[in-house]
Amino acid sequence: MSKRIALITARGGSKRIPRKNIRPFLGKPIIAYSIEAALGAGIFSEVMVSTDDLEIADIAKKYGAQVPFLRSEKNSNDFATTADVIREVLDRYAEEGKTFDFFCCIYPTAPFVTAQRLKEAMETLEKGHVDAVVPVTQFSYPIQRALQIKEGMLSMVEPQYLRTRSQDLEPRYHDCGQFYCGKVPSFLKSHSLTPEKTKAVIVSELNVQDIDSEEDWKIAEIKYKEGNNHV
Repeated sequence: MSKRIALITARGGSKRIPRKNIRPFLGKPIIAYSIEAALGAGIFSEVMVSTDDLEIADIAKKYGAQVPFLRSEKNSNDFATTADVIREVLDRYAEEGKTFDFFCCIYPTAPFVTAQRLKEAMETLEKGHVDAVVPVTQFSYPIQRALQIKEGMLSMVEPQYLRTRSQDLEPRYHDCGQFYCGKVPSFLKSHSLTPEKTKAVIVSELNVQDIDSEEDWKIAEIKYKEGNNHV
């Protein structure tokens, strides 16, 4: 039987929004949404939180996650990548004799993640000939029409698309910044969240919100209250 781990990355040193990972989001710590989605999926043999912060660890445990160890100082600074944190988690478990076939790394500020979406992503990963599954959403405006400002003057980044109709431009997508599912052997080999064989799961823009500022936070709460996160 396949062994799957859900790991939620939540260090304590958020700069732009202090204590962001445990700040109340519509009545409960925002990290609780990620924990509850992982537990609700019912497919993970371990749901853990990787953190360097004792308060975050206590809150994570309160909502049902495991915190078997604290994150190292090396992977708690501004330069540590998500891949670095995942590798540390997998290595620490391996030292204790626990190994996994699949992982799903979930961000702590992803209230739009649902148990159903996690289940579907993991099913896609396990049934398909892919090494990773990542949720993406389409840019709302054609990025081929992007503008730039140089020396105070406005110009197109790609002027060859000036007269191309919007409907004729190929859609472009960006990472939702919610979760990454992958095969452990492939990840350990590539140390990449998006290896060559990565499958995209397209998510509605209504169910996506990057949270890096107070304005982002307010928009996320408005979207969530609209109930669009159920699909």
